[in-house]
Amino acid sequence: MGGTAVKRLPSAQGVIPALRDRAPHQNFNKLLLISFDGFRWNYDQDVDTPNMDRLAREGVKAKYLTPPFVTMTSPSHFTTISGRWIEDHGVIHNMMFDTETKWKFSFKTTQNKTEWWDNGVLPLWITAQRQGRKTASFHYPGGGAKYQGEAVQRSLVESYTHPDSNETEWRENIDIVMNWFTKEDFDFVTLYYGEPDNMGHKFGPETENRRVIIQQIDRTIGYLVEAIERHGLTKHLNVIITSDHGMTTVKKKPNVTEILLTNYIKFWDLVKFDIVDYGGFGMLLPKPGQEEAVYQALKNAHPHLNVYKKEEFPERFHFAKHKRVLPIVMYADSGYNINGVNHGFDNIHMDMKTIFRAFGPNFKKNHLAEPFDSIHIYPLMCKLLGVTPEPHNGSLAVTQEMLVDSYNQGAHLTALHSSCCALVGRV
Repeated sequence: MGGTAVKRLPSAQGVIPALRDRAPHQNFNKLLLISFDGFRWNYDQDVDTPNMDRLAREGVKAKYLTPPFVTMTSPSHFTTISGRWIEDHGVIHNMMFDTETKWKFSFKTTQNKTEWWDNGVLPLWITAQRQGRKTASFHYPGGGAKYQGEAVQRSLVESYTHPDSNETEWRENIDIVMNWFTKEDFDFVTLYYGEPDNMGHKFGPETENRRVIIQQIDRTIGYLVEAIERHGLTKHLNVIITSDHGMTTVKKKPNVTEILLTNYIKFWDLVKFDIVDYGGFGMLLPKPGQEEAVYQALKNAHPHLNVYKKEEFPERFHFAKHKRVLPIVMYADSGYNINGVNHGFDNIHMDMKTIFRAFGPNFKKNHLAEPFDSIHIYPLMCKLLGVTPEPHNGSLAVTQEMLVDSYNQGAHLTALHSSCCALVGRV
């Protein structure tokens, strides 16, 4: 674990002290983005969560958030930090893979592979620091890579043995981040936790284990609010809390016929490379001349398996146009695994929806927002940081009603700029 220190770029606004009162129309407040992996939109409804309830009263709560397809950790997190669809940013899977060498790299190994992340789309860390902001990533997917040769100014990447659910460590991480804001004047920090995803995979989403970890998350949010107050950041720090995907219960034998592709095709004869053992999503590279044979054998093989040629994959997913996507793309209906994890399914399903909470000096209080797509978080973060965004697929018009009126002056102009950027991003 470790980061690379990069000299802070000069800002047209000058160096901004950590705790100086900032006029919203002139400067900006600090921003903390926190992601709890696999936090389904309704996980707080069957558990006592007083701290999350407090945030809903003192900030913004969206009814739910729709992640991008494919609903996996790395692709979804990079959409949040870039505002681009997966087919645009190219992080199409949790695992980096090579169809020639047949190598598949684990999720944590992939975090250190710049070549998987750096595909021409700049994440907000880089854009912001190029405009004079000081940025950091604490375990957030993609934070350990370099983009156009530039590293995030401070980055901690999860170690292979990092514990997901140690509550003491969770609080220590918050203390570290608070010190980054106050003692080192960081402006934008992303913080990632691997729960409740781990518990959801291990025990299932409808279990007591999952409810216990949600209560731990709620206590951690309470600790976060207390730490913000203790460090004097209440009037100077905006916080967004979200996630990358939801979770669903996997249907298994004897209740269902599981989707086993080996029942329908002979991999040795027909397939050069496959990545089909990662939940409800899969891709195949057929051997030369075998694409049609593979497609015909699989397209009606199982009633809960959806199989497409890459060029025919539904446009609504904004997924298949990237060159990394293999010729045969498939996804299972909700709850069915291919080669039977608990996500990767169609993002239209409610079990895949996730949370959005926000609070701080620039957010309204007791504001319930309508559901929206996670691509729209990016222009919101740019607005909060006073950063000119890169071309993106989101729009500030979707989220600007969350902001207090004094900060929203001129928001229609920024929204227009965001819309133009969104159009550029789609060219």
